[in-house]
Parts: sequence; structure tokens; C-alpha cells
Amino acid sequence: MSDKDNNNKKVTSVEVARLAGVSRSAVSRSFTPNASVSQETREKVMQAAQALGYRVNKLASSLINNRSDLVGIIASNMDNPFRSRQVEYLAKTLLANNLRPILLLVEGEEDPSRIIGMLLEYNVSGVIVTSDTPPQSICEECVTLGVPMVLVNKDQTDARVDRVLLDNPRSGRIAAETLFASGCRRLAVVTTLKPSYSLHVRVGAFTERCRSLGIETVARFSASEQSYDGGRYAADCLMAAPEQTDGVFCVSDYMAMGFLDQLRLKQQIAVPQRLKVISCDDIPQAGWPVYDLSSIRQDPEQLAEMVVKVLLERIHNPEIPAAVKVLDVSLTERNSTAN
Repeated sequence: MSDKDNNNKKVTSVEVARLAGVSRSAVSRSFTPNASVSQETREKVMQAAQALGYRVNKLASSLINNRSDLVGIIASNMDNPFRSRQVEYLAKTLLANNLRPILLLVEGEEDPSRIIGMLLEYNVSGVIVTSDTPPQSICEECVTLGVPMVLVNKDQTDARVDRVLLDNPRSGRIAAETLFASGCRRLAVVTTLKPSYSLHVRVGAFTERCRSLGIETVARFSASEQSYDGGRYAADCLMAAPEQTDGVFCVSDYMAMGFLDQLRLKQQIAVPQRLKVISCDDIPQAGWPVYDLSSIRQDPEQLAEMVVKVLLERIHNPEIPAAVKVLDVSLTERNSTAN
């Protein structure tokens, strides 16, 4: 055999066991988090593995154990700063719990079923969905195969899948109360035409709270998508409307940034002097001086911890009832709603 062949040869656990003077099962336990193995044995195995250049083949292990430590994250709209931070914290939290994230993107009107189906071919330990709510059929398939699924800010399904939600009703109520307390009485909401469970709940709670405060009519300005350009479009629609508005709730910071830029740069509208604006998410950009945007905060780090905790509970106790966990929100008040 040539030197080149020797260099390309993959080291096996049998060779590591032989060099360390232990059994093959001891090698396997040494590379398994929380497995029962003495510190002395683990050190021997690690030294032998380093000397030989050995690495565990996780995909091969998943075929033997019928489950890997891979967890799929299904995401979309990664240009949204909140979504990118959400995915970042989910990935970090999975890694901190000895799980390995796989990020798969769903774009446009693509059905997430195809992407989730690809993940199921790799014996994943779980699926976290932050994109659109997947169809009932793929949720049921995950349950049948024993693959935990956690839906983040998504509508309920009949399948036994877990959900982690932002307190969207409270978000809408806080927005209405903050604008009302700032003296606004002609209110509007900026949202999207594309269906979204969380945005629908926020808008509904905002409108209902406005009515309870004595504001019967809430104007609505909708863009085709939840984006910076969508916010700019909504600003132009608002300024073209015959009735004047003095307070606006944007359903997300990302839309609010486009909305504010269009008001100030194209419409020459002063915020908060002429119009007060509040939004939801409290991304770092909301605090930039150019925006100084009042926003209802959902903490992406706390959200990630809650999601992964629910996932681990399902992995360890697959028969427990479907969980619904709600993440609290808080108001970060800045200049955009100042009196």
C-alpha cells in the first residue's frame, strides 16, 4: 500500500481501542456526552484518538442508534434582522446542549414539507420551524416517526407537536395603550397581506384594545410582504389616505424602519411631532439614533432557550402532551412615541 493510500485511510474506533488498551464500547462511551465511563479511560481514549487523527462518524452512528444529534432549523426571510438573530441564538443554544443544528431555508411560497422531508432522511433528533406553519400531513409524519417538532410563533395543528409563542395578544394591547397614552386618537396599523399567525393575532389584539379605549376606527395599511420595502410602501399609502393619522403600530421593526425612512426622507413627516410610531421585536437597529423606535421586546435568547428546552423534554419524554409555552414581552419606549 502506498504512503498516499495510508494517508487517506480512515481511522476506525477499533484502532483507537487497540492503542488505548480498552474495548470498542469504551471508545463509543468516551465520545458520548454523559455516558458512563471513568475519567482515566476517557483520557486514554482521547489521547489515542488524537494520536491517530480519529473523529467520530456521527452519520454512521445515527444509522446504528436510529437517531443522530442533528436538529433541523427551518427558516425563511433571513434578511429580517430579527429572524437572523433568532436563528443565531437557536443554533448557539442547540450547540450548548450537544446538538448540532442544520439550517435549511424556505423561500417565497415554497412548501416547507419538502425541506422537512429531506431532514427526516438523516434521522434527525428534532425539527424547529420558524417559517410558515407546515401542513398537517408532515406534522403527523414527524409524530409517527418519533421526531419532535417545535413550531415557533405558529398556529396550532391537530398533530402532537409543541409550540413556543410570543405573547402576541399582549404585544398588540401594549402598542394600543402606549399610543393612546401619548395622546394619539386617530390610529392605524401597518401590516402585510401575506397570512401570518403571529401578525394576525397582534393586529387583532391592537384593534380590540383600541375599541375598548374608545377608538372605534383603526385604519389598516398593508404591504405584500413583511420587509423594509413593505414599510416604505405602507408609508406612501398612509400619506395618500384622505383621513389623517396621528399614531401607527407597525407589526415588526423591519417594516417600521422602511416606514420611518419613507416618512422622513420622502414625505418630510416629523416623528414624533406629527406622527408617533411603535413597533414589535426590539431588534438592535430599533435603538439606532436615526430610528429611536419604541418597540415591544421579545428576547431572542430567552426564546431559543425555551424552544430547546421544549425540544429536549419531548426527546426524553415522547409521550407527554403537546406543550404550548408563551414568552413574555416588555415595552422599550424611545423617542418615536414621546409627547
